[in-house]
Amino acid sequence: MIPIMKPNLAGNELKYVSDCVETEWISSQGYYVTKFEELVGEYIGNPYAVAVSNGTVALHLALVSLGIGEGDEVIVPDMTFAASINAVLQAGATPVLVDVDEDTFNVSVSGIQKVITERTKAIMPVHLYGNPCDMDAINEIAEAHDLLVIEDAAEAFGSEYKGKKVGGLSDASTFSFYGNKTITTGEGGIIVFKSKEVYEHACILRDHGMRKDRRYWHDYVGYNYRMTNLQAAIGVAQMERIEKIIERKVAIADYYLQRFESIKEIEVPKLDFKDSLNTYWLFTFLLGGNTDREEFRKYLSVKNIETRPTFISAHEMPPYRTLKRGEVPNSKLISQRGVSIPSYIDLKDSELEYIATQIVNYFQK
Repeated sequence: MIPIMKPNLAGNELKYVSDCVETEWISSQGYYVTKFEELVGEYIGNPYAVAVSNGTVALHLALVSLGIGEGDEVIVPDMTFAASINAVLQAGATPVLVDVDEDTFNVSVSGIQKVITERTKAIMPVHLYGNPCDMDAINEIAEAHDLLVIEDAAEAFGSEYKGKKVGGLSDASTFSFYGNKTITTGEGGIIVFKSKEVYEHACILRDHGMRKDRRYWHDYVGYNYRMTNLQAAIGVAQMERIEKIIERKVAIADYYLQRFESIKEIEVPKLDFKDSLNTYWLFTFLLGGNTDREEFRKYLSVKNIETRPTFISAHEMPPYRTLKRGEVPNSKLISQRGVSIPSYIDLKDSELEYIATQIVNYFQK
């Protein structure tokens, strides 16, 4: 079976993890944590990077560090992985779910405008499957209404919006480094802040709320959200190859786009911004209305090709049913018709050709 995703650990990962073990720096203090933060900060173009234990706590720490909590509303797309919504709830705030655009899969700018109230504190755009959101339009709305913007860039490491890396376009941005992400630390995440002051506050909250200059003195109720040196060692090795990783991801997507260009039953999310880049965390597309998604997936499974459906519309699940504000037809459509196919960088050219050919054959049968 060709899997939907798997990590590439062909660089210095083992060497650096072994170094952690040999030097006995295996917990949350050590050279690699600081180095990983520096490398990500340099890559994104913002030095205020805080490494954490996973992408979900990155969202939560970003929210609470910016002062978002009880009584506040945060606008979140209905089409996203549940962690985006859970983090808002865990911060004590209320997620407000809005529709996405069918063409991009990303949060609808007009949908954001319709749900702003006196309680709205922030907007959380999600760069879904690696496709960058319209950050100029979102930041313009935020500025007009004095709102914060927190980018959920868990799936978009390396993606670009108008010549700038996503993750450096808002008050705070978060990334996930789970084992299936574009780069990985096994589990892990990072937050990039615009403000040095907020960054310093987040560093304290990450470490139990303990003061940096007085051990065991706690000014805040904090969290143990620290990344280990072992995790960061893998991350440093991954960052050494980031350009090649992104180059291969984009090449795989370009091949699929070329092979599927004439198939009207396949609709790929659009990228309409100049000097922008979708890194295609998972190569994801919509199937035409006459195509049975489960039959399509069963066909590929028989051909030993793993697939995944798109996320389920959040408002359909029990914890989130009261959070939708307005209709969300595009979210429902993407949830029902979307599918992802293998796009990890170790795919051999022969495997890539095999996958594309089986999909083309399905629609030409």
